[in-house]
Amino acid sequence: MLNKRETGVYALGRYISMSAHKARRVIDQINGRSYPETLMILDLMPYRASYPILKLVSSAAANARFLLGSNKDNLIISQAEVNEGTTVKKFKPRARARGRKCTIKRPTCHIKIVMKDISFLRICKYRTRD
Repeated sequence: MLNKRETGVYALGRYISMSAHKARRVIDQINGRSYPETLMILDLMPYRASYPILKLVSSAAANARFLLGSNKDNLIISQAEVNEGTTVKKFKPRARARGRKCTIKRPTCHIKIVMKDISFLRICKYRTRD
């Protein structure tokens, strides 16, 4: 049980239909912040990427509450990363293309949110000083 708290609890969103570059724009704003502050920031951001990231942050907090029994006010985002996923390629006929097809590329991304309980980290610091 001790190792789970040290590594943190995570939530993983795979094949989210948006560019990794646009998701990183939002992730950079919330990395290292507390859970209530993150919810407030994501709720007020005007970007399309903020809604799937908000769902992932809520899922990671629910995982931390279930697995570690921690309070949501003591959680911080210790790591948030975005990786590129596969590109979905569609073919669509275009007007005046004389029967030829055009490729439409839909990028996807994988988002990982890792949360840690800061109350547990404070207890560990006091124990190591003895």
